[in-house]
Amino acid sequence: MSLTVAVQMDPIQSINIAGDSTFALKLEAQRRGYPLFYYETKTLALRDGKLFATGADVQVRDEAGNHASVGTRRRVDLSAFRVILMRQDPPFDLAYITATHLLEHVSATTLVVNDPASVRNAPEKLFVTRFGDFMPPTLISRDPSELRAFRAEHRDVVIKPLYANGGAGVFRVKEDDENFASFVETFSLMFREPFMIQRYVPEVRSGDKRIILVDGVVAGAINRVPAPGESRSNMHVGGRPEPTKLTPREEQICEALGPELMTRGLIFVGIDVIGGYLTEINVTSPTGIREIKGFGGNDIAALIWDAIEKRL
Repeated sequence: MSLTVAVQMDPIQSINIAGDSTFALKLEAQRRGYPLFYYETKTLALRDGKLFATGADVQVRDEAGNHASVGTRRRVDLSAFRVILMRQDPPFDLAYITATHLLEHVSATTLVVNDPASVRNAPEKLFVTRFGDFMPPTLISRDPSELRAFRAEHRDVVIKPLYANGGAGVFRVKEDDENFASFVETFSLMFREPFMIQRYVPEVRSGDKRIILVDGVVAGAINRVPAPGESRSNMHVGGRPEPTKLTPREEQICEALGPELMTRGLIFVGIDVIGGYLTEINVTSPTGIREIKGFGGNDIAALIWDAIEKRL
């Protein structure tokens, strides 16, 4: 199958190819002979019902510091492409939401991965609450009395903004920590929306497991171990990846999520599980596939393109 592919992403020159899932997807697309066009979200333009973007043809190489050759910039009609990968990083803000609305103008003729309407309707920390039986005790609110009551019940808690990413703004507040009220006040000033508070799961010291599902089916997993003195396991804040296997509980979680992900057109999804508890469902720009392959796991980029071809 010959496909024309456009990739909506952050500046390609600034990515770290060692752990960049978008780069892995582009390498595999190129290996299959698919022409690649690259553009940034800021160039999107909807005019008279047609969606345009300005970018360039691109070729990629698995060579650090010499990983991309970008052609001459040109303006294109995005409906001319068979596939668009929506791969810009969060935060999931109004700019991100607007991009999903714009991409819906071509989704009747072009397969957008992941489906833009489903991405918009499945923000990481809200979509996960549909599977509350698998979550740790969780509250979403900005009401100080609700937040105080939750903290009084669970004592050791984690508080985080709803729409940040990469561990930004995530704080652990222990029972004897006197800063809880200050955190609530600060979050209330910074965010108009509610925020999330969860019972702290101590098993995070042993790792936060990232599990990748492709079209609703488990494709691989890595464990991310926090650095000493850090409660966050995100790799860009010092988390260490290591190989792992799924537990029966984790397999049960994936089986529960799979059909819903397939129905929503969410082909590439990463879920986070700590101590057997589901904490997030990442649908915007999941990562981890290069690390999984590096530990001898599946070539998930190839599985994703297989799933795309099957959908087409």
